[in-house]
Amino acid sequence: MANSLVIYFSRSGENYFGGELKNIEKGNTEVVAEYIKEETGADLFKVEPVNEYPADYMKCIDVAKKEQQDGARPEIKETLEDISEYDTIYIGFPNWWGTLPMPMWTQLEQLDFSGKAVKPFVTHEGSGFGSSQRDLKKLCEGAEIKKGLSISGGNVYDAQDSVNHWVSE
Repeated sequence: MANSLVIYFSRSGENYFGGELKNIEKGNTEVVAEYIKEETGADLFKVEPVNEYPADYMKCIDVAKKEQQDGARPEIKETLEDISEYDTIYIGFPNWWGTLPMPMWTQLEQLDFSGKAVKPFVTHEGSGFGSSQRDLKKLCEGAEIKKGLSISGGNVYDAQDSVNHWVSE
């Protein structure tokens, strides 16, 4: 399989699942990223903001909404600077307010996606990709955006077969 990389953002702690809040030790998107690594041998790169989001879910989504409204580019702990050695880039994130969390914008805007195949995946609780696929076309200019995978966060632990099938398409 082509040399591949998974760039993802994921948040553990208090999360929303079908109408209720639950604490999770590993973020849903990270679970899917690990399935991709297991199936493809891809390298993983987790985008992490310098200033962590509030543990309280409602406070977290308020911060995320304000960041989006302000067009913020939160500082991230580590920046991936070069993806030239990779052919396929998987980009994963939870749907926050209809698109990617703003730390993903911070990271993706710094990369040259020319000639890359990009396979996006999203975790959500009913909103699917929202406008994130349109946003990815701008963020990953020069890439061929492939069919994405949308997984309900509450179903990630039952999604390994679906992920493996999508990866092989």
